[in-house]
Amino acid sequence: MSISAFCVHGHFYQPPREDPLSGIIPTEEGAYPYNNWNERIHDQCYKPNAELGNFSRISFNLGPTVLEWMSQADPVTLKSILDQERKNYEATGLPNGMAQSYNHTILPLASQQDKKTQIEWGMREFKTRFGHPAEGIWLPEAAVDLQTLSVACDCGVRYVILAPWQCADHGKDLSLPGWVELGSGKRIAVFFYNQYLSTRVSFDPGSTRNADEFLVNAILPEFSNGYGEPKDRFLIIASDGELYGHHQRFRDRFLERLTTEAYRGKPLLQMTPAEWLSRYPPKQTFTIVENSSWSCHHGVKRWSEDCGCTPNSQWKAPLRIALNNVAKMVDEVFERVVDRFHVDPYTLRDDYIQVLIGQVSLEEFVKSHVPGCTDKTCHQTGYLLRAQYERQRMFTSCGWFFDDFNRIEPRNNVNYAAQAFWLTKQVEPELSQDEILVDLKKVKSNRSSLSADQVFISHLRLAENYWTSGSSNT
Repeated sequence: MSISAFCVHGHFYQPPREDPLSGIIPTEEGAYPYNNWNERIHDQCYKPNAELGNFSRISFNLGPTVLEWMSQADPVTLKSILDQERKNYEATGLPNGMAQSYNHTILPLASQQDKKTQIEWGMREFKTRFGHPAEGIWLPEAAVDLQTLSVACDCGVRYVILAPWQCADHGKDLSLPGWVELGSGKRIAVFFYNQYLSTRVSFDPGSTRNADEFLVNAILPEFSNGYGEPKDRFLIIASDGELYGHHQRFRDRFLERLTTEAYRGKPLLQMTPAEWLSRYPPKQTFTIVENSSWSCHHGVKRWSEDCGCTPNSQWKAPLRIALNNVAKMVDEVFERVVDRFHVDPYTLRDDYIQVLIGQVSLEEFVKSHVPGCTDKTCHQTGYLLRAQYERQRMFTSCGWFFDDFNRIEPRNNVNYAAQAFWLTKQVEPELSQDEILVDLKKVKSNRSSLSADQVFISHLRLAENYWTSGSSNT
C-alpha cells in the first residue's frame, strides 16, 4: 500500500536590525504603528502562530537572530514555540524544528571555514534553545553547493530542503527524498519541495482563503495527476513563515485549519521530513545544481553581482569585494594574536557560540579557552572575537537582496563591517582603511547620493565617540 503524506515548512527569519554599538533597533517609520519591523511581524505572525499551536504541527526553522530578539521582546511567546517543538520531540523522538545557519550568509559564496562556523553556530544554538539536536538545517535562500553539504554533514546534519530546480537530474522522482553522495563515504539526504503547491501558497492569496478547499482542490490532486501507478509520495509545501499572518492576513488560521481538521479523514498523512527519513530511508540519489538557490534563477548572482533579479545593481560586486577585504584584514590579525597561545583560532571562533547564546560571559570564555593569557591579551582576544561576530553578520544575505544600496539592510552590513574593523584596530592600531574605502566608494545608491564609504566612515566616528564617551561596556 502506498503512503501519501504532506508537510508544511515555514522559514521564519528577519534580517538583523540592531545598531552594532547600542544593540538597539532604531525606530522604523514603515513599521508604524509599531516601533520596528520585528515588533510588527512578531505581532502579526510569530505570536498568533504560537497561540494557535502551529509550531507543533509544521516543519520550521526560526532564525537564531530572531530568537535572540524574541528572548528579550516576548519570552512568553518564545517559550510557547520551544515547548511546542519539544513536546512533539518527546512524543515522537524526532524534531519538527530545523536549525538554520546562524547569520543567514549565502554559504556558496563563503569560505569553507565560514561555512563551518555558520553551520556549527546554527546547530549548537538550536540544541541549546530547543533542548535536543537538530537533524536538518535550513540553508539561507536554500543556496547550496557540494562543499556546503559536506560541511553540514560533518556538523551532524542529516537532511536539507531545496527547490526542485536545484536538482540537476532529469526524470528523478522529486516527490521523494534522495541521497547526495559527498565522497569519503559521506552522504546527506535532500528533500525537494513541491513547486506547484509552494507557489500557490506563496503567491496566490485567493487559493489559500479556505484550507479545506485548498486541500481538496490543490493538495490531493498532486498525489494522483500524471503519476500512473500508486506509489509512496511525500510533498513539502515550503514558503517564508512570515506569509502566515504578516504577508497575508489570516493565513495563520489557514495554516491551523490545514494542519488539523482539513486533512483528517482524507487519504493522506501529515509528516515531518525527519519522520519520513526515519521511516522511509531514500532509495535514490540526486545531483544538485552547484551554486543555486530558491530565490535567484541566476544561481547566487543576486548576492554577488548585477543580475536580472534586481536590475541596476552594479553596487553589489564592489560591496562583496570590499567586505571580503575587511574579512581578510580582520582574520589576519585574529590568527596572528590567537596563534601565540597555540590555540586554533577557528576552533575558538566556533566555540564562541557559547558567548552568543549566553552560556558564559566573554571574559569567562577567553580565560577558559586561551590558557596563559594576561589581562591585556585576554582583553585583546575579546575585542577580536567580537570583531569576528561582526565580520560574520556583515555577510547577511539581506544586504544584497534588494535593488538599491540605500536601505537598512545593506547599510547595516557596512556598519557591521566598520564595527569589525574598529574592534580589530583597537588591537592593531596600524590597520589602514584606505584599501577598503576605495572599493566602498564604488558602492552607490541609484536613488540618492549615498555611498558605502560614507556609511563606513560615519560608523567609525560613531564608534570612537561611543567608546570615548564611556557608553560602551567593552
